[in-house]
Amino acid sequence: MKIDWLKTLIFCISIVIAGFFIGNMHKTGKQYDRFVQVKGLSEREVNADLAVWPINITLTANDLNALKNNIEKQNDEVYDFFIAQGFEKNELTKGSTNINDVRADIYNSNFRNNDFRYLAKSEFTVRTNDINKLQKSLSEYLTLMSKGILLGSKNTWRPIEYIFTGLNDLKPSMIEEATKNAREVAEKFARDSDSQVGEIRMARQGLFSINDRDENTPQIKMVRVVSTIDFQLKD
Repeated sequence: MKIDWLKTLIFCISIVIAGFFIGNMHKTGKQYDRFVQVKGLSEREVNADLAVWPINITLTANDLNALKNNIEKQNDEVYDFFIAQGFEKNELTKGSTNINDVRADIYNSNFRNNDFRYLAKSEFTVRTNDINKLQKSLSEYLTLMSKGILLGSKNTWRPIEYIFTGLNDLKPSMIEEATKNAREVAEKFARDSDSQVGEIRMARQGLFSINDRDENTPQIKMVRVVSTIDFQLKD
């Protein structure tokens, strides 16, 4: 009888202990379920640090030899123009030249109305980290027209591509700012619900985006990131 009583006592104690742990786990789980999900924003306005200007030099002629000589002459004059503007040789690249024979185009039934048989487009690219120097040359390059040189941007929808390459240097501070901004939002929510903000439960970093500030100033960029963070709430 004494042994049965002892077994019963041990069994009852075991049930109490198990109940305590189960109840504590349930309470802890409920507390873990108390969280708020907020978004933190960080934005930076930066200047582009790389510009790429793909240029087409357009020429027409009826004689191939004359066309060849004009292509070489105009390419050299365009090259000399940018050198005179302060560009280095490694910032300038002469590309290929495409020549179309209008009379050989089977889809052009009106070729007899064209004054010139040959149409040539010679490619030239300016690639520089000196944005101010490029901006200055844009106001000067029209002087080439007085020499009979017709310059056009290869990409008409975006004549010059302005690029910002310093994103990796900004990432740490922007992620920190986005996290701080998210905590401020969470703290406001916690005050409204008579709670306190605890540790970060989960964080999801958004993608960094780089866009033009507006259509008229593509050389100025807006860098943006939005982080989504879950904060624990506690009493």
